[in-house]
Amino acid sequence: MARGFQLFDHTADIGVRVTADTLTELLRAAGEGLYTVIGRLEAEGDRREVELDFSADGWALLLRDYLAELLSIVDRDQRIATGVDVTVFAERRLHATVQLAPVCAEWSAYDHEVKAITYHELEVRRTERGYEATFIVDV
Repeated sequence: MARGFQLFDHTADIGVRVTADTLTELLRAAGEGLYTVIGRLEAEGDRREVELDFSADGWALLLRDYLAELLSIVDRDQRIATGVDVTVFAERRLHATVQLAPVCAEWSAYDHEVKAITYHELEVRRTERGYEATFIVDV
């Protein structure tokens, strides 16, 4: 599989499988996968930065918390991440600076209302070629 993300059907939900060389790239690709499930989201206008900091027991839970926060930001503020600078992605902590931009209503199209990032089949693992992650999106 090429680096990036791939969607797959999962009962009434949608699964996302991500591969990347680094944990930082894994976060970027996972965010893109989430946004693709939502629809075709185009950014416009002023960008702002937010600091995100999570503590959890393992990479998978940290990834889930990160994606849940991106989903919350889309729902609450109609902004999407256009960049991420990860300063810590360790076994129990994730700290990143995320650049957010408004979603352009004119150029964007929504396909699914995403309810949550589930814990079902949630996984991040190291491979010979980098990292792989799987998460399920409740639509």
